[in-house]
Amino acid sequence: MTWQLLLLCVGLGAVGMGLAGLAVIIWRYTQFVVRIFEEKPLFIIPRGLPIEGSQDVRLRTRDGLTLAGSYIPTTQGKRRGVVLFGTEYGSNRWSCSNYCRHLLDEGYDVFTFEFRSQGQSDPQPGYEPLQWVTDYEVEDMRAALAYLKKRPDADPRGIGFFGISRGGGAGIVAAAADPWVRCLVTDGAFATRTTMIPYMRKWASIYLSQKWLAGHIPGWVYSLVASYALRKVAGRRRCRFPNMERAIARLSPRPLLMIHGGEDTYIKPAIAQTLFGYAREPKEFWLVAGAKHNQALHVAGAEYRRRVAEFFDKHLAGIPASKPAKPLARTA
Repeated sequence: MTWQLLLLCVGLGAVGMGLAGLAVIIWRYTQFVVRIFEEKPLFIIPRGLPIEGSQDVRLRTRDGLTLAGSYIPTTQGKRRGVVLFGTEYGSNRWSCSNYCRHLLDEGYDVFTFEFRSQGQSDPQPGYEPLQWVTDYEVEDMRAALAYLKKRPDADPRGIGFFGISRGGGAGIVAAAADPWVRCLVTDGAFATRTTMIPYMRKWASIYLSQKWLAGHIPGWVYSLVASYALRKVAGRRRCRFPNMERAIARLSPRPLLMIHGGEDTYIKPAIAQTLFGYAREPKEFWLVAGAKHNQALHVAGAEYRRRVAEFFDKHLAGIPASKPAKPLARTA
């Protein structure tokens, strides 16, 4: 595969780059990309405690694993709708507590679950999860959707989705092929490729022995190296990395609200906005000033809860906003 990529690069004629330069990029640089890609960042991973009144659930995936979940009925008498919550990497299903208690109080049922190899769910043999979305997390999200559809009290209109970081990405991919998901809110969501390439540009000036090459590598070469590195990681970890950029474009005409921290040092705002750019209308992007990765709720507090509740009121329950919301930052 290395020689195929090399010959393709040469055939396309990279300006100012010879055979030796391309060989360095593919042979030497890819090993650094793979190694860094598999590192685990030091996230602050929230975990919560069980919520009173919740119903413990065990659901089966199509590949035979059992996942731990909990269905939490609203504290109000009449249900406005059902929201599926996607947990972030490493957290348990009760991390939904801070994010969803106000939704329970507003009349929404919430279903939360733990991905495979996380919390009380079955481990996937031979698979060690990372912060990146793989086909395994998407399969788990599909199992959660299948469970909600089979419940006796399933809402025939469909459900809303609320996902954090990796959980948000898995929800985007699963929802792209399932119109039963009527609207989506994500916080800190990121795609694999649009996150990798900006970092690869930065790493090039650090890891390439020929420093002068870093400023002369065209974008399509980075894309080729990223694809090759992903195939290597996928083979080693026995998984696949779905194309989230393609998936998010397929959500329309269902509404999407993307929330992101303005001071996120892991997934910088420009990276999130690039992913948002692939989405089609109707869509909204809210950049929370001063918030780091997955910390928008802690910074914005009541405003965060109000915006999320009003989004689901409008797009899931069909209830008009009680008062005009502050304008959301938008990108093309």
